[in-house]
Amino acid sequence: MNTNITSTHQKSLRINLDPAKYGTIAEIGAGQEVARWFFRVGGAAGTIAKTMSAYDMTFSDAIYGATQRYVSRQRLQTMLEYEYKILLERLDGKRGAQTAFFSFADTVAARSYSRKEDGQGWMGVKFQTAPHAEPSHIIIHARMLDTDNVREQEALGILGVNLIYGAYYTHEDPRALIVSLMDELSRDRVEIDMIKFSGPAFEKVDNRLMSLHLVNEGLTDVAMFTEKGEVVQASEVLYKKPVLVERGTFRPVTRRTVDMLACAATQFERDAGVAEGEPVGLAEITMHNLQSPEGIDATDFLARVDLLGLLGKSVLISKYAEYYHLANYLAGNPNKGIGIALGIPSLREILDEKFNETLQGGLLEALGRLFKHGLRLYIYPIKEPATGQLVTASNLEVAPSIRHLYAHLLENRLIVPIKGFNEKCLDLFPRKVLAQIQGGDSSWKSMVLPRVAQMIEDRKLFGYKPGKSVNA
Repeated sequence: MNTNITSTHQKSLRINLDPAKYGTIAEIGAGQEVARWFFRVGGAAGTIAKTMSAYDMTFSDAIYGATQRYVSRQRLQTMLEYEYKILLERLDGKRGAQTAFFSFADTVAARSYSRKEDGQGWMGVKFQTAPHAEPSHIIIHARMLDTDNVREQEALGILGVNLIYGAYYTHEDPRALIVSLMDELSRDRVEIDMIKFSGPAFEKVDNRLMSLHLVNEGLTDVAMFTEKGEVVQASEVLYKKPVLVERGTFRPVTRRTVDMLACAATQFERDAGVAEGEPVGLAEITMHNLQSPEGIDATDFLARVDLLGLLGKSVLISKYAEYYHLANYLAGNPNKGIGIALGIPSLREILDEKFNETLQGGLLEALGRLFKHGLRLYIYPIKEPATGQLVTASNLEVAPSIRHLYAHLLENRLIVPIKGFNEKCLDLFPRKVLAQIQGGDSSWKSMVLPRVAQMIEDRKLFGYKPGKSVNA
């Protein structure tokens, strides 16, 4: 049978005609859009043991238990586990030897007469790859971007069929599975900003790489995972939280990186009026900072995020080359304040007209977008290599045409000079440290934290070459 199937009709029919695939479909929030496809193409009796919807909260709670949020990962997982358990209890003895069972569920907040926002929700499948096999899971979070309810529901149905089909016929190639989720859909209709694979079918899958793949393939602009490597849906984590971001290559994480974020966090907490440690601290890596002439090096990427995880930093991967795009994304989540920590070189780029030529309003429009939501930039100083002069946000020389504007941003603390910094860290740039790591000059160890140095040595990261200090 042809395995290069992309149409929703063909996928639904193939599953219906496969006697070894059988399961349940439970949908809350946007009708039975996924189940409808299997009934529409014919032969659904060969696939579906049960479909259900429970829109009333009392009915839903009676089946799955009470919950604080009905559109959440927790609710989705409860649905999947409940439906799968019932499926096996009732059918495993009868047909378990010949059937690979599945339970599919989604819980979605779709457009309606009372809800005008973009739809969003959780979708997942728990499935066996063979009869009596231990089940595996795929969970996604999606945003439905169509502007009317009918189109939104249609997209939801297609996405669900793509997920079930991918689970059964593409699970051996998770990257291909991710791409196939958009069959007969487009990025202006659906955004998939989180995916998680688990279970025996995906024992060798690193979900951080899958997050990277989501962004690289254009299914989303942003993906996030915690310091423990747990993939998360970013807007859930950032909801009503103060957020402080540091953008960098983190190749490797130097003492300068750590000092910058620590100093910025102290000032940000005071400016935002929040408790110590309350802000969500994120290390952001843009796709630009991961690209090379050979493409993206997965090993290099994991080395960076492993070091960040070692230091307790969650990671945000984004396609946002311009800071104002990042600011707009962060401001799209209700929050208690936004801060971005960066160095003088990055601030100079932000203030350079040539980096904003794509905007009709040029630099003025870029700055307007950047500071639109009260965002603050926390600026780490630099020592000029040629003169040794300390350059801070306060004494930075800017173009005459924006001197008054820059003074306004400083006076209103939208641009904030970082204080209390460690002067010994000012010239510890990643490129310099990387060159020493690769060149066998062991003096790089003093430029990173001891546990960072240990991991680099133990795992031979970044082309590590053992050697003696040039000063020995």
